[in-house]
Amino acid sequence: QAGLMPGQEIVAVNGERTEGWAGVNLQLIRRLGESGVLDLHVRDLQGSAEQHLQLQLSDWLKGVEEPDPIGSLGIRPWRPEIPPVIAQLDPEGPAQKAGIALGDRLLSLDGQPLNEWQEVIDQVGRLPGKSVSLQVERDGLQLEVPLTLAVRGEGDSQRGYLGAGVEAGEWPAEMLRDVSYGPLAAVGEGLERTWTMSVLTLDSLRKMLFGELSVKNLSGPITIAKVAGASAQSGFGDFLNFLAYLSISLGVLNLLPIPVLDGGHLLFYLVEWVRGRPLSDRVQGWGVQIGISLVVGVMLLALVNDLGRL
Repeated sequence: QAGLMPGQEIVAVNGERTEGWAGVNLQLIRRLGESGVLDLHVRDLQGSAEQHLQLQLSDWLKGVEEPDPIGSLGIRPWRPEIPPVIAQLDPEGPAQKAGIALGDRLLSLDGQPLNEWQEVIDQVGRLPGKSVSLQVERDGLQLEVPLTLAVRGEGDSQRGYLGAGVEAGEWPAEMLRDVSYGPLAAVGEGLERTWTMSVLTLDSLRKMLFGELSVKNLSGPITIAKVAGASAQSGFGDFLNFLAYLSISLGVLNLLPIPVLDGGHLLFYLVEWVRGRPLSDRVQGWGVQIGISLVVGVMLLALVNDLGRL
């Protein structure tokens, strides 16, 4: 409705330059639960002048448990067409359990042709928990494979899950962007990203307190371990990025003014400096008990969220 067209490149969101979909997603996450105008700057791949577009938001994805910022705008990232030939299998996924093998080519799902991998994603996603019949080609033979799709997500965000993947497709040169920094520029970029993630962490906590962001987005050790494994498989750079973001989030949380955390100790020191004397042992004891209760409560909530995602 705002005038975005297929084939355009998003180069800035809310005035922040974006070099890829990760940057677009980060800027969109900062607007979750909000109302107002979302500014986009786009251009054609031929390098034409940038075009300014405005999207109207109204309580955008407020309270949604597993928000999809990019998809909810009605857009899909461009991907090269990939034939639906299985190259990866989740050991616990429906495909593996039903007997799908590496090298199988998916031909149809419940009679609907599957010409490329995105069609598989779309059709499977619309059928969470449903029993389906896959037609596959294996060594020149066509087989019918019945299976029941798993479910990912909750509520309106439920999606079907097959538990299979394919090899990445070939990307044309005009779709690739090379982003690199020299030693000094890299330090500045690192500081800017650290500040951005710190502000995002605090803003997300505020939105959770006011109901603009679902507390289901809190993650505990199980999800952290799964994401760490996935990022490690994606490459050493992605794994380092994950460790950096995790460290920033933990660092910000540790500085919150909650007793038992470092931020709580700083709060006690500040009160002592203002009053000219420390708080009584009784008051500090109450603060510690409240702090422990808050921290344990948040940890339990994050663990329950983790178990709900299994």
